[in-house]
Amino acid sequence: MHHRYTPITLGLISFMYAVGLASGSDCPALSQKTPPESVTTGQTPLVASAHSKILYQYKSDGIEVPAATADEPTVKAFGPDTILAAKKYLDDGAHYWVREKSCVACHTSGVYMVERPVVTPLLGKPSSEVREDFVSSIPKKPGGSSIKSVWLAEGLASWDKYVAGALSPDTDKALRHMFTCMAEDAYFKPIAQVEIPYITTAFELTVQAARAVANAPGWLASIEEPALLKRINAMKGWLRLHAPVSDYELALKLQLAALMPDVVPEAVRKNAVSMLWRQQLADGGWSTRRISDIMRWHEKMDPKVVAMIQSEPDAANPGSDPYMTAWAIVLLREEGIPVSNPRIQKGVAWLKANQRVSGRWWMKSLFRDTYHYSTYISTAQALRALAICGEVPKLSE
Repeated sequence: MHHRYTPITLGLISFMYAVGLASGSDCPALSQKTPPESVTTGQTPLVASAHSKILYQYKSDGIEVPAATADEPTVKAFGPDTILAAKKYLDDGAHYWVREKSCVACHTSGVYMVERPVVTPLLGKPSSEVREDFVSSIPKKPGGSSIKSVWLAEGLASWDKYVAGALSPDTDKALRHMFTCMAEDAYFKPIAQVEIPYITTAFELTVQAARAVANAPGWLASIEEPALLKRINAMKGWLRLHAPVSDYELALKLQLAALMPDVVPEAVRKNAVSMLWRQQLADGGWSTRRISDIMRWHEKMDPKVVAMIQSEPDAANPGSDPYMTAWAIVLLREEGIPVSNPRIQKGVAWLKANQRVSGRWWMKSLFRDTYHYSTYISTAQALRALAICGEVPKLSE
């Protein structure tokens, strides 16, 4: 049986203008069950050919998520139905990925496992199928892909904290493996280029590793092996000494402060808060493209990616987007800014006004003009931000 979207998606078909498929894979350096330019699931392909338009963002047996585009209408009113649509969108994307791909995608299944458990008390338990895929993906040998290892550990740790409430042997195994992938200089090295934001520099990936350690219930306190403790402390030392190369990395320092307060000095936290308030736009939102120089998103930027970002009509004056708006709200709330703060409320209002009828929060990819996985990342972050501001009621049974 095909699961289709609820009546709030009426009018959705009218906006399904997809973008042309760029060359290359959207899951760099990681193997896939089927290449993205020829994925077929059932009778209708994700794309008809390398030169045709994308029909679906995610499509598998029982799952049909239309292509993410800027033309999708916004909701008439944010509320329980639109929240449940967002929940379904996240479920569908993650289920598609674990069924049709062989990589742990930091932009889809990884996002799901890290962010979706946070709202478990409100939206119910996340998919066990996705968790099982993570468990089966834990490498049996030390070393390997640091980005895969970090996302496996971080996702399983988030599940343990927010869903199970206790450390699992699987998470312990994933965390131990993660530290076999750490570089000698005590950081985790990302692959050359992938989705902006959320997966950018070595500092961001190492903060994600710290989030895995901090979220795993009781794990850090249970470690007694000197060699592993040495690696953990070396990572914390590297994070403490790292000088942010952009305002985006300064915001990551604030995220790190909520996870490991002893690693981030009070002065740095205050500086990060001031920066976020400075970055807020008149409409209440924040802009990802404003928070970092384009050449600072990765160690080496692909000229094609730079050209794509610079060719945007609003490149000289970027507007608000859902990812940075949601993440800024989360960071400020975690720092103790009350939900009643008028500027927080203005950001919340921006998010509520910009949800699309499919449940998603549209954001054009700053990596590839194809499947726009930034939309998935933004949707997960938006739900988290709205939940931390009391805008998501308990909808689970």
